[in-house]
Amino acid sequence: MSILVEHAWLAEHLADTNLVVLDATLPPTGVTPPLDTHARYLAQHIPGTIFFNIDDISDHASPYPHMLPSPEEFAQKMSALGVSDTATIVVYEQQGVFSASRAWWMLKTMGAQNVHLLNGDLAAWRAAGLPLETGEVHRAPTTFHANFNASAVVSYEELQSKLAAQQQILDARSAGRFAGTAPEPRPGLRSGHMPGATSTPFTDLVDQGKLKSQDALRAYFSGKGVDLEKPITTTCGSGVTAAVIALGLELSGAHDVALYDGSWAEYAQRSET
Repeated sequence: MSILVEHAWLAEHLADTNLVVLDATLPPTGVTPPLDTHARYLAQHIPGTIFFNIDDISDHASPYPHMLPSPEEFAQKMSALGVSDTATIVVYEQQGVFSASRAWWMLKTMGAQNVHLLNGDLAAWRAAGLPLETGEVHRAPTTFHANFNASAVVSYEELQSKLAAQQQILDARSAGRFAGTAPEPRPGLRSGHMPGATSTPFTDLVDQGKLKSQDALRAYFSGKGVDLEKPITTTCGSGVTAAVIALGLELSGAHDVALYDGSWAEYAQRSET
C-alpha cells in the first residue's frame, strides 16, 4: 500500500474498524491573529476523524517548538486518543501541504506500522462532495507500543558532525529565509543558512494542494544535485516542513533520510553557529 492514499479509497474504507483518520493541521507561524485549527476541525472534518494536536504532542520541557516527546509520552498520548501502533492510520490537513507530513513522520518514527497521508486536503474532499461531520470525535483508549527509530532523528551535535563531513542537508524554508534576505517568522532569530546546506523550499514539492508526482519529485531532487543513495538530513524552521521534504525523498526512493528536529529554531540560537 502506498504512503499516499486517494480520497476515493478513504471514502470506501471509513467504516473499517482498524482505520484511524487524523487531522494534523498546525497553525502557520507568524499569522496574526493565529488560526484556530481545532475550531475549524470541530466545524467540519472527515467522518470519524480525531484531531492530532502537534503542539500538544511535543516535548514541553524543550525551549524549541514541536520537538518530539519521549517514546513513553508519545505512546501515552496515542493510547489515550485510541490510536494503536498496528492501526491503519491516514493523516490529512485542512488546506494545502504543511503539517500533516510532520504527524506522518512522528508516527512512523515512533513505530506506527501502517501510516499514510491523504493525497489532497480537506478542501478537495469537500469539493468532491464526500461526507463530512462536525464536533469532537472520541475513540476508546487502546495501546500504542512505541518502537522509537533513533536513526530518523538528528540532534544538534549529530548535525555538526554531518556538516563537518559535508553530508547532504536539505533546508525546507523559503529561498529568502535561506539567503538571509527575508526575516524569520520567530522573533529574535537570525536568518541565513547552515554551511553547505541546499535550499529546497517545501513549496517546490507541491502542485495544486498536493505533493507532486513521484517522477516530478525525483526530477526536482536531481536538479538540486541530491544523491538519493547517500545520507540526507532535512531541516526547516522548527522541524515541521522538513517532514514534507522527508516524505518527498521517501516517495522518490531515498532510504537514508533523517530530520534535524531542532532545525533553525535551535541552530540560529546557538552562539557558536
